[in-house]
Amino acid sequence: MSKVIIVDYQAGNLFSVLNACLKVGINAEITSDKNKIVSADGIILPGVGAFGESMNNLEKLDLVNPIKDFVSSGKPFLGVCLGLQLLFEESEEFGVTKGLGLVEGVVKKFKSPDKSIKIPQIGWNTIQKPPHADWQQTPLTDIAENSFMYFVHSFYVEPSNHKDIISETTYEGKKYCSSIQKNNIFATQFHPEKSADLGLRMYKNWSKELK
Repeated sequence: MSKVIIVDYQAGNLFSVLNACLKVGINAEITSDKNKIVSADGIILPGVGAFGESMNNLEKLDLVNPIKDFVSSGKPFLGVCLGLQLLFEESEEFGVTKGLGLVEGVVKKFKSPDKSIKIPQIGWNTIQKPPHADWQQTPLTDIAENSFMYFVHSFYVEPSNHKDIISETTYEGKKYCSSIQKNNIFATQFHPEKSADLGLRMYKNWSKELK
């Protein structure tokens, strides 16, 4: 049976991701063991927290190169929330912090100079399909456009290549990227594990890519 590793780098949301995996029949384990990460059939990089601190944790645990090696292998990789943002080249959180650099682009903060916009965005919001995107080739394959997913975030990703954008979401007039796909990487800003049946379906769909 295929083995999925949920990467433990001392960020939040690990056990809700594990529970979602178990509910849909994914054989998953939480670990920071780099040997298990490299040899896994699939990887999930979850996370809730600060970008810079999380990158520091990945470096201290010597997980940066194992994650990059795994992505290079072509096997299925799933990022969730902060796990999406860490894939990018850099974040403007607390100045500029370098990310994993696996996807070209940057992480930006929602702006509200007059405090009129509630930041972070917390709650349900819809996902839309950009004109170029083909959801049939992604874990969103049987999920309808404008479906509601659950979000908790103050930052959003801005891919350099718009073709990496698989779904978009609008918050307080700002349209931003809410999921990406680049080769074997699929990652979401929303939390599928907190998005009821549709989120579980997305995990199930992703698991079909496992060998």
